[in-house]
Amino acid sequence: MAHPSQLGFQDAASPVMEELLHFHDHALMIAFMISSLVLYIIVAMVTTKLTNKNILDSQEIEIIWTVLPAIILILIALPSLRILYLMDEINNPHLTVKAIGHQWYWSYEYTDYENLEFDSYMIPTQDLAPGQFRLLDTDHRMVVPTESPIRVMITADDVLHSWAVPSLGIKLDAIPGRLNQTAFIVSRPGVFYGQCSEICGANHSFMPIVVEAVPLKHFENWSYLMVKDA
Repeated sequence: MAHPSQLGFQDAASPVMEELLHFHDHALMIAFMISSLVLYIIVAMVTTKLTNKNILDSQEIEIIWTVLPAIILILIALPSLRILYLMDEINNPHLTVKAIGHQWYWSYEYTDYENLEFDSYMIPTQDLAPGQFRLLDTDHRMVVPTESPIRVMITADDVLHSWAVPSLGIKLDAIPGRLNQTAFIVSRPGVFYGQCSEICGANHSFMPIVVEAVPLKHFENWSYLMVKDA
């Protein structure tokens, strides 16, 4: 999760987020090279009296500053399109979870199980246990198995919300009357935090999301106990 004075993204916990981190570094390096070239040209123009009278009519320069930006855009666009298609792929999910946004909490329904659904509220500051995080921890976590394709269907009951978990590379709008979906695979066990990322009213800041990834055996035990207690 994020920490004070952090620079950069949170640690990736899914293949999609790993690809996003690589693409960010790739695009940032291209932007750095362009900025360095522009800065060099500006400094050279300011510090030297040498001029080229043919620069205004140079056919070679016209070709360079037309072709070079096109190549740069292609180098950025191709990996970007690849990640966009990767994020939209939903192939044979092992588990489907429906996340519903309310003012101001989330509810989850595990559609592969009967009577496995619950509401997830933020834990008030005065009720936090040692080791829990203020404004981030919830009374019920969304538990999923690791290394398994998970489909999340997202909607809202009242106003616009947005279900976002940065470590998993997920941010999807929750729209009343519409069902959006995405998929992810959690690479390692852990607890991953997110928040509603669409301003939805007075308590928008108090709609945390907690995804807990556990090995498949532990998930089966958890789901059995949840259904049994329902």
